[in-house]
Amino acid sequence: MTTLLEARYRTVLRLLPAYYRCEREEEMLDTYLWGLDRDTQDQSRPTLGEVAGIAALAVRCCLGTPGAPRPYALLGSAVRLFAVLAVGLQATSAVVDRALALTWALTRGAEGRHLFLIGFTGAGPARTAVAVLTWVLPLLWAVAYFALLHDRRRPARYAALGAALPTLWPLLDPLTGDMAPRAHWYETAAALLAWLPALALCAAHHRDAPPARLPAGSPGLVFLVGCVVTGGSVVLLPAAADTVWAPATCFAVGALGWLLWHARRTDRTPPGAALALTALGLLVLAARVAALGPWLDVPGAEAVRGGGLGQTAALVLLTVALAVTAGRDLVRR
Repeated sequence: MTTLLEARYRTVLRLLPAYYRCEREEEMLDTYLWGLDRDTQDQSRPTLGEVAGIAALAVRCCLGTPGAPRPYALLGSAVRLFAVLAVGLQATSAVVDRALALTWALTRGAEGRHLFLIGFTGAGPARTAVAVLTWVLPLLWAVAYFALLHDRRRPARYAALGAALPTLWPLLDPLTGDMAPRAHWYETAAALLAWLPALALCAAHHRDAPPARLPAGSPGLVFLVGCVVTGGSVVLLPAAADTVWAPATCFAVGALGWLLWHARRTDRTPPGAALALTALGLLVLAARVAALGPWLDVPGAEAVRGGGLGQTAALVLLTVALAVTAGRDLVRR
């Protein structure tokens, strides 16, 4: 007769995929129940640590452990690629944004340096600390990118989580009473664009996952090209550049290049690459639309509105093309 503790363990084990549960459920139950008498089993329940361990195992199994069925392996490959590409996009954007800001400050003389520094020192100590961390922590995206592609998974996880932290502070400001309540559409989209890749990196690049790799090119070359495209988009069209202009341009150019490459070299396309790019495209599109909203009623912002609308249209077309390609790849595979 099934004891209460065994029934509870079986309920928790339902978190695991069916293929893994069929192979290992009885073995895991024997391990958990070993040495416990019946009276103890009728009065106990799984510990929080055991539930957390089973949940973590379920995530690893769903994201493609060795020997996993094809759908799980494909999902794992897509999530891992999504993490690599999204972290790389964030890294290029953070590095270029700060490089351009420093270049502007240093080439404008004393007035430029003053305007740059007042962004850190124009408020109290708490605000100064937040401003410094907001400027410095996103540079950890570059650390996470190169650590991940050199198979340093633990530093990559810590760096990505640290880099994503500043996106939470605008959402927490209303809780301090310093800002009036308002709709945080852009802040929410920016937080999703940061935290979903960071969490995907932590979940999909587990110890049983294969080493991270890019669909094409070496890590350094891809990062350099991304920086050139991101910085060039701001330098060539500064009037249209808002907070999302540069990363959205980088994604659009990269996605278009990948689609052209995929059309000629379908045999060398990593599994799940189109699906990963589609997911990233949806996040970038959400951030693009959210950032464009406040500019629609601003007088004299025609360049920002025009550039944002054009970029939105391009992102929609590219995301649809990527989704169609992902569907075809799934059917073929």
